[in-house]
Amino acid sequence: MPKVQFTSHLQRFLDCPPAEVRGATVLQVLEDVFSFNPRLRGYLLDDQGHLRQHVVIFVDGEPIVDRARLSDSVGVSSEIYVMQALSGG
Repeated sequence: MPKVQFTSHLQRFLDCPPAEVRGATVLQVLEDVFSFNPRLRGYLLDDQGHLRQHVVIFVDGEPIVDRARLSDSVGVSSEIYVMQALSGG
């Protein structure tokens, strides 16, 4: 099963330990995570269900391409990293 991990910054605000989840796309993986951690949805997705501007998701070391539908493929042994992008000056 795919493994998903969250940055320590997100873990400071929400209980989101690393987890093995089900799903063949990023959206399916996130929906599985949200099923046991519904508060995390608002931190990651906007009201349209798109990835928030300052959130970045990597699948097997590559940033996802589809930030709107989250349709990027996830393999059974994929490693997914969810983090907040840093911005500012």
